[in-house]
Amino acid sequence: MSDKDAGQREWRVTGMDCGSCAAKVRGAVERLPGVANVDVALMTERLRLTLDEDQTTPENVENAVRGVGFGIAPKRARPERPAGRFVLPEGAFQDAVETSDTRQPNDADRAGPAPTSMIQSSKGRLVIGTGALLAAAWASRVVVPAEIAHWAFVLATLAGLMPVAQRAFAMARARMPFTIEMLMTIAATGALLIGEAEEAALVVFLFAVGELLEGVAAGKARDSIRALSKLVPKTARVEVGGKARDVPAANLIPGQVVQVRPGDRVPCDGEVIEGTSGVDESPVTGESVPSLKEPGAEVFAGSINTEALLRVRVTKAAEDNTIARIVRLVEEAETARAPTERFIDRFSRVYMPAVVGAALLVALIPPLAFGQAWGEWAYRALALLLIGCPCALVISVPASITSALSTGARNGLLMKGGAVVEAAARTTHVAFDKTGTLTSGKPHVTDITVLAGVEDDVLALAAGVESGASHPLGQAICAEAGRRGVDAATATGARVLPGKGAEASIDGTMVCVGSPRLAVERGALTDDLRTRVAALEAEGKTVVVVLRGDVPQGLIALRDEPRADAAEAVAQLRSLGITSIMLTGDNERTARAVAEGLGIAYRSELMPEDKVTAIRNLTSEAQVMMIGDGINDAPALAAAHVGVAMGSGTDVALETADAAILRDRVTDVPAKIRLARATMANIRQNIAIALGLKAVFLVTTVLGITGLWIAILADTGATVLVTMNALRLLLFRPASVTESIGRDSRNVRKTHPDQAAATT
Repeated sequence: MSDKDAGQREWRVTGMDCGSCAAKVRGAVERLPGVANVDVALMTERLRLTLDEDQTTPENVENAVRGVGFGIAPKRARPERPAGRFVLPEGAFQDAVETSDTRQPNDADRAGPAPTSMIQSSKGRLVIGTGALLAAAWASRVVVPAEIAHWAFVLATLAGLMPVAQRAFAMARARMPFTIEMLMTIAATGALLIGEAEEAALVVFLFAVGELLEGVAAGKARDSIRALSKLVPKTARVEVGGKARDVPAANLIPGQVVQVRPGDRVPCDGEVIEGTSGVDESPVTGESVPSLKEPGAEVFAGSINTEALLRVRVTKAAEDNTIARIVRLVEEAETARAPTERFIDRFSRVYMPAVVGAALLVALIPPLAFGQAWGEWAYRALALLLIGCPCALVISVPASITSALSTGARNGLLMKGGAVVEAAARTTHVAFDKTGTLTSGKPHVTDITVLAGVEDDVLALAAGVESGASHPLGQAICAEAGRRGVDAATATGARVLPGKGAEASIDGTMVCVGSPRLAVERGALTDDLRTRVAALEAEGKTVVVVLRGDVPQGLIALRDEPRADAAEAVAQLRSLGITSIMLTGDNERTARAVAEGLGIAYRSELMPEDKVTAIRNLTSEAQVMMIGDGINDAPALAAAHVGVAMGSGTDVALETADAAILRDRVTDVPAKIRLARATMANIRQNIAIALGLKAVFLVTTVLGITGLWIAILADTGATVLVTMNALRLLLFRPASVTESIGRDSRNVRKTHPDQAAATT
């Protein structure tokens, strides 16, 4: 199947409650000709595959999924409610049928079906129906003979078993005979045949209850992710012809100007062009303190304007705004499965057939070899069958990962999948870039040493070369020129010298602004100049040399202060048993001054390729997480076991990294590791619950201590317990106790200085 003949298609599949459901969908479509690269995401209800439509049409795919009992609809279309299955009301997504004719489809248009209560759902009705029949059968024992009451239990069993059996045979036709539905059908039918109608009816009822609870638990996990998309308002006030009118937020395009009133959510990513107000960014980044926004400041879609009217210019289309990117990242992250999850999937394929084989041996060997009663051992074998479903085991990892991704997203900690979570939990060393990561990334000019001409001339040359620069040092030089009212010299042919500086032609002469290392390479660093540079660097300042041709014109010293929480972050990592190191292109003296203040090891004067080499050397003997924010950091981020981009970083760094921190807060690095470790601990608990319960009941069932109804509780009960345990991660707070206390105290001093002074 060639690429030109095949294309990627995507659907939303509804009705999946556990890992076995996803396996059924995968199995149903994998057997179709022309289908490849099948990816079924349980929590986000996504089916994605590569399809050769000359061999199989999209309609064939949809029919195959419906044939095994699930609903399916193309991406962005209204979801389909599967027959006989409960679809949890979602509420977090807008209804696909919008009243606005101008509204364009987007990822939020995957609306759930009309709100349906659990009682109104087919699963809910099945629970009520089987429960009522079971209660009536028990009541009949009081007023009618036992022989007649027996048939009441048979009726209750058959009524509850019929939809289960239909699904079982549908799966068998799709070449998937080993399913919980088939095991349930065999067990309940066998129980009727050996005269255990009462227990068969109870088992069918408990199975229906378990399936309903599985659906509710899975829906709760999904809600935590989908609620993110509700952060963006449906409408925006757009200025058109001097007047404001409401339009769908999904229709906003870059360049438009929107008004955001106090109390409103910001409908787009944009730049403030008028107004000053505090903006609560906690829905997006988890930052509890409102951020002051003035003209020129960036705002995120989903944040809340708290004080005054803001006029905001849209900078990103709806499908590219911060919330859309977070939702997309979290949804896509499910594809990057953890190694533990992949192992469990392989194990589960062997586990169920093995249990079925064991059940056959239990049913046959004692009667045939030892003359035991057939009925007794057939009963034990039927109970053993019900323990054979690996639902709880299969869901143990994705449920925890999904909850962790959702918790991380709410706290500004993004990770691209379970594999990243597992790798982050094993971190032993964290490597930090300096500028923009450990430091604020906003250096300011502290000294200008003139070697030729006057200060303004040196500054004008440097600003001319750095005009339009993306590097923080270049931006700081341009900002200083603007503050002093110095016009930048007209420059042409500007280009970056990676790791060294920049150069451009001014008045026909090549002017360079770069590190002392560049001056050494060009033979321009005299002994006197070297002494001056050393003195400035000893003060923890970064020095750039301005060269006209190869003649030094002056020195410009800048200082970039460490972030307020950088030292605390290093201390927290140390308390977690993690070693920290700073990698920087700055000179040794500047690097040492910063590192000593933070209590961190360092390596200085590193070119981008040197950072990659340093990371590779570390990864050979340790599990390394790299934190960076710039284009120069992208190769090092890719070389680490886990690359983490700071939220203020470039798009290149964000795309290259395995994870991202939306807030410019260094303490979010240990927070991310704490979340990853808590997730892996939760996964281990889930696996212990799933395997532990099954192991106990396998033994007690074979010994005849427990029966059918306990066996079904071991299956559905374990699935519900595992899912509910995973949901505990939604309540996890990654920030440490000391960090939270420190932040609260800073907030008090910031918002109530008089009160803070009184308490001290």
